[in-house]
Amino acid sequence: MLWIALRPHAPPDASSRAHEPPPPPPEQQALAWWGLQFSPRVCVLEEAVLLEAGASLRLFGGQRALLQRLRDELPLAGGTGLAVAPTALAALALLRTLPLADETTSAPAMSCTTRRLSATLDALPLLHLSAARAHEGVLARLGCRTLGDVRALPRGGLSRRFGAALLEALDRTYAQRPEAFEWIELPETFSARLEFHGRIEVAEGMVFGARRLLQQLASWLLARQRGVLAITLHWEHDLVRRGELSHGQLPVRTAEATRDITHLARLLGEHLARLTLPAPVLAIRLDATETEALETTSASLLPEEVREGEPMQQLIERLSVRLGAERVLRGQLLADHRPQHMQAWAPAGEGAVSAKAPVLPKHLQLHPPWILRQPLRLAMQGERPLYQGPLLMLAGPERLESGWWSLLSAAETEGEELAQRDYFVARSPQAGLLWVYRRRSAGEPAWFLQGMYG
Repeated sequence: MLWIALRPHAPPDASSRAHEPPPPPPEQQALAWWGLQFSPRVCVLEEAVLLEAGASLRLFGGQRALLQRLRDELPLAGGTGLAVAPTALAALALLRTLPLADETTSAPAMSCTTRRLSATLDALPLLHLSAARAHEGVLARLGCRTLGDVRALPRGGLSRRFGAALLEALDRTYAQRPEAFEWIELPETFSARLEFHGRIEVAEGMVFGARRLLQQLASWLLARQRGVLAITLHWEHDLVRRGELSHGQLPVRTAEATRDITHLARLLGEHLARLTLPAPVLAIRLDATETEALETTSASLLPEEVREGEPMQQLIERLSVRLGAERVLRGQLLADHRPQHMQAWAPAGEGAVSAKAPVLPKHLQLHPPWILRQPLRLAMQGERPLYQGPLLMLAGPERLESGWWSLLSAAETEGEELAQRDYFVARSPQAGLLWVYRRRSAGEPAWFLQGMYG
């Protein structure tokens, strides 16, 4: 068996008793969920997260490749140390020998093979095994300073003096007794809470805590093979200063399912920057209110193009939050043969329309992408229309009659009722390619500018 012990950032107090473990903090829970991508056998033991990865080695290219990947990705996942051993308690004991590392340095690592297990553990101080640490004072008076000294004592006397728990822990550590743990299981829905050490006076101060919860969300989404479409950030106000307010919430939606935590943090930051807190905040909770299945992108054997910058959809969502949804619009194609009704403008942050975009015939695919809201009547030079110079007709006419079913008196209302038009593709000396039409309905003949080409 291959046990890998991971130490999360800011672990709980190491003096916590083994039989009264504190609830897993956000960092420990997030690290445990992150570890599920490497092995289904993941558990939380005291201050560490343990993985039994013996059955996963072939999937990741062997032990060396797996450990190298863990070391490379561990700092990003919030880990600060890694230890490998044939047993879980041995890996935990080795992990406690590693120095603490901050987020700016690489995580230290230590490993021990089955051949060297006994010799390595015998040299460790008593503090590295929780069962021995509980009797450290008495064992020290007996002359025991290391785990090897404790093992040298008579087993019968050791059991009568210190109980069976110490002997059982030693046997499990030295692979002389099997180990059993309760494996981590992901919840069906994501909800995580975080309490601040102090009061948060401004809304933007919640972003730091939200990032920690988003890290948990990323691990949950990866393990569940899902992407998030909507999240809600809840906060709890100070009981002393909140007045009649008990809590607040901020829903955030994305146009497409994503696991990009950086993008979600930016969206939350944009929303919170425009929010004023009526009272200090003591705790926050993040819920994933809507998710959907999202396939993981497989790595390619061929070199891929390096993509720089922010994806367009993420940029649109951030601009919609910052400028307002009504100021960032996106054109949508509608199933209507009338040019003035083929386009509609909707908030870009809402994503694509629910209905499938219609498939246009070839002659309609040549229409310009930019249609004016209202056709612009053109000046004339004799019988020739003008727009930044005389227009040269390149293609046409394309005859169109629409609105004939209305039969209202206002038959000449452009864009709404009866319209009889001949469309042309024209070239302007200054404006380039234009889409113009000549009105053929009753009344004075006239030319109008309908759209523009890029």
